Amino acid sequence: MCQHQPPCPPADSAERDAARLIAHHPEQGWSLLCNGVLLFEDTGELLPDGKIIAPHRPLRAEQVAAAA
Repeated sequence: MCQHQPPCPPADSAERDAARLIAHHPEQGWSLLCNGVLLFEDTGELLPDGKIIAPHRPLRAEQVAAAA
């Protein structure tokens, strides 16, 4: 998919979220990245092969303090 240089990280890499945006639809809550990953506003992802990545929002400061 990626036709620019340097190429975007592939969908199966840990850095897949660093790919360029192709389409952005905040009103619907999703974006399409150059590597074919659908990125949702809740930080969940759908990879081109159909694999689902669960939302992975960072913990807020009060959650970190409560866990310690």
